[in-house]
Amino acid sequence: MNRRNLLGLAMVGSLTAGLVACGSDEDPLATGDSPTGDSTETTAIIVGSANFPESELLAEMYCQVLETAGVEVTRQFNIGAREIYLKALDDGSIDLLPEYNGSLLAYLADGGAPEGVVSPEDVYDALQDVLPEGIETLEQAAAEDKDTLTVSRATATQYNLATLDDLAAVSGDLVAGGGPEFQERYQGLVGLQEVYGIEFKEWRSLDPGGPLTVAALADGTIQVANLFSTDSAIVTNDFVPLEDTKSLFLAENIVPVIRSSKNDQTVTDALNSVSAVLTTDNLTEYLAKVQVDKQSSAAVATEFLTANGLA
Repeated sequence: MNRRNLLGLAMVGSLTAGLVACGSDEDPLATGDSPTGDSTETTAIIVGSANFPESELLAEMYCQVLETAGVEVTRQFNIGAREIYLKALDDGSIDLLPEYNGSLLAYLADGGAPEGVVSPEDVYDALQDVLPEGIETLEQAAAEDKDTLTVSRATATQYNLATLDDLAAVSGDLVAGGGPEFQERYQGLVGLQEVYGIEFKEWRSLDPGGPLTVAALADGTIQVANLFSTDSAIVTNDFVPLEDTKSLFLAENIVPVIRSSKNDQTVTDALNSVSAVLTTDNLTEYLAKVQVDKQSSAAVATEFLTANGLA
């Protein structure tokens, strides 16, 4: 087991107070109602999420299906980027959250994902070799949400862009934007330069697949955006995701990640039941209810679970 990666996040622990959830001026792990210390102090499972709508929706699904099974939960959503919420998982501030198998593997594995590991099954198997002690994954869903580099229809037409290979030839003339962490990740600017030779004129730090990034792409402030493939804004704005021909962005199937001390058969069965019915199509459909229709993640999660016989 490899604990280096999560424990190495201790050096960024001081950043937690400075990095905040989107739209908030407070650290969600430092409020008066937040958990402190080891999560074994409470019987409740503390469910966390990253700071973007899809992660919160998935975390709410986990909460509600666990509550239906009689498991006590505490919600601790919108924590921040992977660098922050994995530290929270490691130190016991949270016990469970939805993750993406490829991104988690690339983050935990020394030197990034092993060569040739691309398919959902291969990624999941490789992930088991690098999970820290005391952390485990349950069954992964068929639902997948990949990072994309996406452009407006006008930019795609102007530069004849369909793939990331096409982008490499003109990237030096274009401004790109997305979550700040995308700059430092291999499944980000580092890998784009190494694999495709893509180097942008400028990078704008905005939000991870969120409204700031979408708005900046729509109004031309940036010409290339890091958006998630299930984002309804891609369809509603007629954006064009560029094909990743060299598989820089791995399989990104959704998988529950949980502290072993908080897992049992009831928890496993409940969470696996969500993974069993979650597809890319229905995730995209229900996420649009949050992003476009502005319904609460709690209401949409209830609707999803009810429709699939899990509520």
